[in-house]
Amino acid sequence: MTTLTKPAVRPANPNFSSGPCSKRPGWSLDALADAPLGRSHRAKVGKAKLAEAIELTREVLQVPADYRIGIVPASDTGAVEMALWSILGARGVDIMAWESFGAGWVTDVVKQLKLPDVRKIEAPYGDLPDLGQLDFDRDVIFTWNGTTSGVRVPNGDFIPADREGLTICDATSAAFAQNLDFAKLDVVTFSWQKVLGGEGAHGVLILSPRAVERLESYSPAWPLPKIFRMTKGGKIIEGIFKGETINTPSMLCVEDYLDALKWGKQIGGLDALMARADKNFTVLDQFVEQTPWIDHLAKAPATRSNTSVCLTIVDSDVLALDDDAQAAFAKGIVSALDKEGVAFDIGSYRDAPAGLRIWAGATVEAADLQALLPWLDWAFEAQKEKLKAAA
Repeated sequence: MTTLTKPAVRPANPNFSSGPCSKRPGWSLDALADAPLGRSHRAKVGKAKLAEAIELTREVLQVPADYRIGIVPASDTGAVEMALWSILGARGVDIMAWESFGAGWVTDVVKQLKLPDVRKIEAPYGDLPDLGQLDFDRDVIFTWNGTTSGVRVPNGDFIPADREGLTICDATSAAFAQNLDFAKLDVVTFSWQKVLGGEGAHGVLILSPRAVERLESYSPAWPLPKIFRMTKGGKIIEGIFKGETINTPSMLCVEDYLDALKWGKQIGGLDALMARADKNFTVLDQFVEQTPWIDHLAKAPATRSNTSVCLTIVDSDVLALDDDAQAAFAKGIVSALDKEGVAFDIGSYRDAPAGLRIWAGATVEAADLQALLPWLDWAFEAQKEKLKAAA
């Protein structure tokens, strides 16, 4: 076997995980010094921190003034399921899925809630479903950015302003990196552990006035767990959207989120955050264009994510292998880079096609991605050498 020369430069920060994602540049534990640890989240100081997180979310994410924002349990999954269990059933449902998490919402709606009038509009990994099939007289559920496929909707133009149904959007790996069209969205969910690199376990739920009207006018036929209940006596529980959380949040995680929001505001707000993600994507996209052994999993350029960049190995020798061997080849690249301390957690999601998934969200530095690129070539060539030796 040939001894391959390792690149001279390493990423200063090798954390390219798609969740929890890299901390903001310059982050340290000192950023959490003001966290009110050992205090009740219902105390004045706790409520003030939670309210500040909500208002800074509104400012940085540019959420309309008449939309409600709540911090809820169980990350983005908890936020989505709160909405599904509380809102669905009043109308027929169209639900889109083109990757793992969208498929999970299909399971919730069809197998758990057992709604009778559901249309599934699906596409395989790498593709976006036909948006023209959607009927917006019905409730529509979709993922803005498919974290496990790297496929996103290009914009909100496919959603009519005069829709009768509600739009429920899982935006967890899009929020703060892509331009969410809130006028077209009635329910938006995300977790701050994605684009802002916060700590996990908490979700954010954003409701339009139309979504609130549904909550106040419709009661689902099934019982709701306490952590899903957003109304009382037919009225929205306003405290949820003012920092009076349903269950106990981690004030350490809230402090970390506040730090990330303040950083985002300080560098220029949403436009700056989106620009950082776009710049990072461009680094990877140019590498793909110049590198014959790798390609985007997302087929159409307009649908390629600027956060969870999913890549597939298209080298002819690798494609000649069976599925298990292709997966092993990709894992070999991931393991080699992990062992070198060059890139952590860049394997494709367990349900996705074999390949790489490199996070390019706003907390990642373009210089670190640039430094990673020669290492990708090095790891690929090392795996090819092993493949030839085993032949």
